[in-house]
Amino acid sequence: MKLSTFIITNMEQVLAEWDRFARTLELEGLLSRKGVRDHAEQILRAIALDIDTQQSAEQQQRKSQGLSPRNAVASGASVYGTARQHDGVTLLQLTAEFRALRATVQRLWFALGNALTPAHSADLIRFNEAIDQALAESVGTYVAQASRAKDTFLAILGHDLRNPLATIALSSSLLAQPGMTKEAIALLAPRIKRSASMMNSMINDLLEYARAELGGDMPMAFADADMLDICRSAVIDASAVHAHCSFVLNAKDPVLGCFDQIRLQQVFTNLLNNAAQYRGDELPVTMALSSDADSATISIQNSGAVIPKEAIDAIFDPMVQLAIVPEQRQRATTSLGLGLYIAKKITEAHDGVIGVESHDSTGTTFTVVIPRARPRY
Repeated sequence: MKLSTFIITNMEQVLAEWDRFARTLELEGLLSRKGVRDHAEQILRAIALDIDTQQSAEQQQRKSQGLSPRNAVASGASVYGTARQHDGVTLLQLTAEFRALRATVQRLWFALGNALTPAHSADLIRFNEAIDQALAESVGTYVAQASRAKDTFLAILGHDLRNPLATIALSSSLLAQPGMTKEAIALLAPRIKRSASMMNSMINDLLEYARAELGGDMPMAFADADMLDICRSAVIDASAVHAHCSFVLNAKDPVLGCFDQIRLQQVFTNLLNNAAQYRGDELPVTMALSSDADSATISIQNSGAVIPKEAIDAIFDPMVQLAIVPEQRQRATTSLGLGLYIAKKITEAHDGVIGVESHDSTGTTFTVVIPRARPRY
């Protein structure tokens, strides 16, 4: 059977086998599987069309050098590269998916007992050329998208750090003026402290993100601790940044367990900062702590605008920022699009889970469940 005919007539089998094969590669970034299969089908259909397209020796040579004009294969593959970068897949994982796609098609085709005739050999050459072309296009758009994301991140970092830095600079200038009263100094000190806290929060998030991107594990220091103390410390940290927001902690009893106190304080501070930034006017941010014999459950709720479903699906991805409604634009922000990503990573390091729900009636609630026992790893 001609290879192009086999691809079209056995598309579902090829995609199913490829999906199973790709999963055996233990690619952590295999997300949104339906979208991945749709893109893969588009690429395969374009490859089948390419195999059946007449090609001169010169055109074949140019394609082998990556100089062929862009066509449907490249178009489908370029979308795929962009999508996989957005999914958080690494470049190594992306190339592994194409390797799996190539191997799956060839294995299933040869399993039909096709002898390697000159015609079949020509089909195989054309198939591998098209796969290589699609891979090159995917890598190109992946790298371009990653570069744009990095540039956007740096722009956000510069913008968000400028505001608290300007406050500190202005306050220090005022303190240097003669005749400053004790009352005036007392007003400036909280501003400096709040701005320093904002900058510290952003720098901590940046360092944790850099460590994760470089493949390093987040160092964890587990010890006996009280989750109630951790929650109280997080409220103090968030209050320093959002002085005009009211935080309410609902908790009755200590919740003892084996936790990394500093890391979990970072998780809850990030969630409280996020809730304060997107809350409704004059409404408090509520933090609740409950527990059972095995785990502690922490919920953080605000009454701001409802988060759209498509935003919730990507809310824990790095460098994702929610749109701020007009009445929230003047509020302090510590958002680099990293806080929720880091909160998820630290929660997972505790063998815990984190989720979010957003409704008109109840607002937005982040829920973190942390086992009280030390993780086994």
